[in-house]
Amino acid sequence: MVNIIKEEIPIEESLKKKLEFICEFAKTTPTIINGNIRKIDKTNLTYIEPHRIIIKGINFLVFNYSNEIFIENLSNKIKLSDLEDYIKTLV
Repeated sequence: MVNIIKEEIPIEESLKKKLEFICEFAKTTPTIINGNIRKIDKTNLTYIEPHRIIIKGINFLVFNYSNEIFIENLSNKIKLSDLEDYIKTLV
């Protein structure tokens, strides 16, 4: 039987403050959901689940200590500094 161990990763405080600051300028409120580390017991397989930030119904994914934010999935990314302009284009 496969046993998956799930550990929550708290979001980095400076990253959280940056996101809240950007959203304040864009006049919206983010919903932040912490990511997880998932390990398969008795193997060396590990998956790091990114933090999820929900802004105006759009899921954004972000990792601690990263300057990039992913839109909906890991194939579409923008710089964290461009997030405010992106949010303002959303209706």
